Amino acid sequence: MKLYIGNKNYSSWSMRPWVLMREFGLPFDEVMVHFDSFGAESAFKQAIGRVSPAGRVPVLVDDDLVVWDTLAIAEYLAERFPEHALWPRERRARARARSLCAEMHAGFAALRSHCPMNLEASLPEVGARVLAEQPAVRVDLARIESMWIDALAASGGPFLFGDYGIADAYYAPVVGRLRTYSLPVSAPVASYIERVLASPGVSDWVRDALAEHQFVPFDEPYRTSRD
Repeated sequence: MKLYIGNKNYSSWSMRPWVLMREFGLPFDEVMVHFDSFGAESAFKQAIGRVSPAGRVPVLVDDDLVVWDTLAIAEYLAERFPEHALWPRERRARARARSLCAEMHAGFAALRSHCPMNLEASLPEVGARVLAEQPAVRVDLARIESMWIDALAASGGPFLFGDYGIADAYYAPVVGRLRTYSLPVSAPVASYIERVLASPGVSDWVRDALAEHQFVPFDEPYRTSRD
């Protein structure tokens, strides 16, 4: 299998299947397609367009099968590797995990827009300003906290549905955002964040992101350089 991804420092969608596959030891080759711009004539769009007509990352290629979209990739991997409990094995827990992932997939636009993923940065001043000026971000943050606390309480932890799974990989970029922007969270959520950051898949991704040293201006509207 090949997994096509974008810059590890910025690409939250790419992060999800990558950390999931690394966490469970699923075999794959990484193909990096660096961001330059998202214009139709950009090198990024030209390269990824040869793999998937959607023109976005991530893309999973398994022999002659092309699977795009993060949630579709997660579902495919769960079926492809049934020996691993990527989703919870219990039906009700599995339904809740899928609901959490679907909500992330379709929602939290304010948090994603105003706090774009940037794993190498520490931007507490941006986080404080965003929370003060953007009520929709405060709503998103409260909803995420509520979901995580309820899931952890129901499962007993250490991850959202007990053992590490798709839901944890799906929210890994949110964990990165909360750290980058120093957004305030409760003690149970702070502990969960530390466990996610220490998990093998996420820690490997973050290590690689910190080694990129690439500044992409359109992904960082709040500063003019990495320094």
